[in-house]
Formats: sequence, C-alpha cells, structure tokens
Amino acid sequence: MVIPDWFWITFTFAFGACIGSFLNVVIYRLPREKSLVKPPSSCPACGRHIQFCDNIPLFSYLLLGRKCRYCKGPISPRYFVIELLTGLVFVFTYYLFFRSYVRAGVPAFSSGGWLLYLVTIILLSGLIASSAIDLELWIIPLSICWVITIVGIIGSALAPLLINNKIVDGYRLLPYASASTAALALGAAIGLGISMLLLVTGLLKQSYDFADDAGSDAEHRESSIEHRESSINHRIESLRELLFLTPIIAGAIIVFLLTKKVEPIRGFWLDFTDRPVVAGLFGSIFAYFIGCGIVWTARILGTLAFGKEAMGLGDVHLMGAAGACIGTAPITAAFFAAPFFGLAWAAVQMFFKKTRQIPYGPFLSIGIFIAIIAHDRIWGYLSWVRG
Repeated sequence: MVIPDWFWITFTFAFGACIGSFLNVVIYRLPREKSLVKPPSSCPACGRHIQFCDNIPLFSYLLLGRKCRYCKGPISPRYFVIELLTGLVFVFTYYLFFRSYVRAGVPAFSSGGWLLYLVTIILLSGLIASSAIDLELWIIPLSICWVITIVGIIGSALAPLLINNKIVDGYRLLPYASASTAALALGAAIGLGISMLLLVTGLLKQSYDFADDAGSDAEHRESSIEHRESSINHRIESLRELLFLTPIIAGAIIVFLLTKKVEPIRGFWLDFTDRPVVAGLFGSIFAYFIGCGIVWTARILGTLAFGKEAMGLGDVHLMGAAGACIGTAPITAAFFAAPFFGLAWAAVQMFFKKTRQIPYGPFLSIGIFIAIIAHDRIWGYLSWVRG
C-alpha cells in the first residue's frame, strides 16, 4: 500500500507545528534561565496553568481569540508565528529532499534519507529559536549552538553507516573530510583544548568578561550596551580573542605538516582517515571551525578597524554549529549572503527607529537556509572554479 503525499505533508506539518510549540517554550525560558520542563506552561499575565485543550498548536491560539481563557490577557502573536513557520519549514524541507530535483543524491527517507532530514530540521529549528531570541534580547544562547553542533558531528559520523559513503561524499550530503582537512580539524581541536585550558587557569583572560543582561528588556539592554562601549577598549578585547585563537591556528598547521611530512605518521593517517566514519566525523569538525573562523575573522577585523565590537560571539558559535551540519562551502556562501538581508533591515530600522544596534543572527539564519536550498549549485560552482 502506497501512502499518499498529502498524508505525509499533513503529518510533517503537524509535527513541525508541535516542535514550534516547544520552540516557543525555549524562546521564552532559555534566555531567562528557566527550566524547559517545569513548571508546565502557564499564562505570563495571571500565572494559571494552560490546559492541554488550550495548548494545541495553531488551533488554540485562534479558538481562544488570541487571549488567555482566564484573565483575557493578550497572547503574543509570536506563538502562532513560530508554530506556523516551523510547520512550513518542516514541510518545505521534506519536499526539498524527497519530492524535488533541487537536491541531488538524497536517498529515500527509509534508506537513510531520514538522517539528513533529521539533522537539517534540528538545525533549522535551532535557527528559528535563536533568531527569535536574538530579535528580542540581542543574544544567542550558546546551548542552542552546542546542541546543533553535536547533532551535526554525530550525524556526519553516522551517515556513512546508513548511506553509501560514495554518495555522502560525492553529493556532499553531509560534511566529509579528506586526509588533509581531517588533519587540520584534529590540530584545531587540540589547539582549542589548549586555549580552553589556558582560559580556565587564568593564563588567558576572556574577552568582554562582564555580567550579562539576558533577562532584561531590549531598551535596557541597548542602554547597557551603550554604557559599556564608552568604558571598554574594544581593540584590546579583540587582541585577547586573537591570543585565544593562536593555539588553534598553530595546532592545525602543526598536525597538518606532521601528517604530510613525517612518513610513519603520514601512512597511519591516510589509513585512519580512509574509514568513512572517521572522514564524516572530522569533516563535520573541520566545517565547524570554518564556520566559526569566517565570522570570528570578520568580528576581529571589524573591531580593530572601527574600535567597536563587530558582531557577537553568539554569531560565531551559530555559524560554527551550522557548518558542522551543512559543510564548508555552503556555510561560507551563507556568510556572504547574510549581509544583503542585514543591510536592508538596518536601513529600515535606521529610517523608522534610528537605532544603531541590529541583531545579526536572524540574517545569518536566512543565509544558512538559502545555502541549504542552493547546496548543489554552490558545490557545482566551486567544482567549476577548481576545474
């Protein structure tokens, strides 16, 4: 019996809307350091627990007339928008992978394609949540980025076990490393461990080491940011970040040279990285560092040039996490696509609100989403340039 497409689309949309309902909990509670599990959902105005029948994605918002059943306080339209957006994104991704010719090489859902779909929707769900938080509070919770990163690394390592590794690598379904890029990833990971150790022991000082205002409103955060800018030497803070990155860069170069020039190590490394699981693992780690690196480079250069903090560290972690899921070329393309959306939004904001601060995470997220759609064209263009 063949299950019709309308059933899968309806089920996928409903599932996405339910995930969107959970994302609303994440968006409200996570930056305010509240548990995502307890207490149960309640009205922010009167504190009454929301019954199951009043917590059905999309429908409850409409049936209740956008108001709390008890106190008649207004329900933010964000809840409806996030649920609807997440449902549409889930359906669109399903269609992109399994019902269109835009993405080549994607196996059937039951033949391993489910893993690619799962990694992608977790990434996109994280982008939706982090973008909503960034729009409201100008922060990106690092815990969201860490979850996405772990999913990307595990998914890339498992992919060759479920899908032919020649398909994974040939169609760039998920990150996949050569011996050289695996060496760079290993060296960078060792360097990151050294930098973190130096940070913990106090031999390196963390940049912008001050209390966060995550729970405050946007107006208070803007005034707080302006106060900090007047008392912080941003160029010195950038130099601290450059010192943090030095062991990472040095580690990548050293391990790369060892695996290239020292013959016993070279032979072992070629054999070791020839294993598909290892190639997937290090491919994701390498793409993570590329995603972080391009944004961090822009952040440091921009700060040194203008004397003000350029982009946030949350943006760095967000792009690294996305890189771990989609690979080096797409994440690089996403970085260069994002400014077009950011500049358009900045122009609107300056015209109507005259604000100097804009959250950049949502525009990076849009760039990442576009890179997922244009995945094959990006890799095709790169192959054309090389060959």
